[in-house]
Amino acid sequence: MGSGPPLVCVPGGPGQAVEYLADLGGLSAHRTLVLLDNRGTGASEVPADPGTYRVDRLPEDVEALRAHLGLDRMDLFGHSASGGVCMLYAARYPHRLDRLVLVDPSLRVTGIQSDVGVEEVLAERAAEPWFAEAVAALTAEAGTPEELERYRWLSAPLLYGAWNAAAQAQAAAEPGQFAAPATDGFYADFEPDPTLPARLADLPTPVLLVVGEHDIWPTREAVRALADLFGNADLVVLPGAGHFPWVDDPAAFAATVASFLTGAAG
Repeated sequence: MGSGPPLVCVPGGPGQAVEYLADLGGLSAHRTLVLLDNRGTGASEVPADPGTYRVDRLPEDVEALRAHLGLDRMDLFGHSASGGVCMLYAARYPHRLDRLVLVDPSLRVTGIQSDVGVEEVLAERAAEPWFAEAVAALTAEAGTPEELERYRWLSAPLLYGAWNAAAQAQAAAEPGQFAAPATDGFYADFEPDPTLPARLADLPTPVLLVVGEHDIWPTREAVRALADLFGNADLVVLPGAGHFPWVDDPAAFAATVASFLTGAAG
C-alpha cells in the first residue's frame, strides 16, 4: 500500500489480522507499506505446526519475507505484540535492518514490566464519563464469551486518546480480526532470553519508540525504560494518544515516523 521506499509492517494482537493498521494515519503517502498477515491470521495460511505461532519463531517469517522481497536491508515496523517479534528479529538479524520503528510495543520478551506507573495514567482520565465502567471491566472476570466481549467493549475507551467515531469503528471491527490459535500460541511455553537486553543494547540500528501518552499497556514510563535499554533510540510520547496513535492523531503519527525514516530524527 502506498508509495515510496518499502516499510515492512508486522501487526500485533497477538493473532490480529494486519488490516487494523490500515494506512497508518497516512504514512502510506511517504512509504510503501508491506503489510504482513502473520501465519494463521488474515489471509495467511494456518501452519501445520502450532508451535510456529510463538513469538520467538515468527522472526523467521519476517526474514523469509525480506528475502522474498529481494531486500538486502529493510526498515521494519512493529506495533504492540509484534514489538516483541521485531526486537527478536533485530537481535537475530541486525545486519538486515536499516531502521526499526516500535509503536506501543509489548515488552514481555525483554522482561521489562509493561504497566509501570499505570495508576497515574489511569488517574489522568478519571474525569471521562466512561471511566468507572471501563476500569471495572478491565479487571472483571467473564463467565461466558458474550460477557468477555461485553467487558472488552466497555474497557476499550482506555486504549484510545478519545472515544470518538474513529476509535469506536476500529474497536468494533476487532473481534472479526483475531484468530484464536494464533493468539493462544503466541506466548505458549515461551521463556524470555536473558541475553536479549544486552544484545539490544549493542544494536547499531537506529530505533524509534512511539508511545501514546494515555496507553496503559505499555505505559510511557515502561517505554522510557526500553529506550534506556537501547543504545541508539529516539523516544516520542504522543500527547493525547493511546495504544493506537495513528487513530488518535494521524497527522502527528505519520509525520513522526516519516521524519525518523528519512533520517531527519535522531
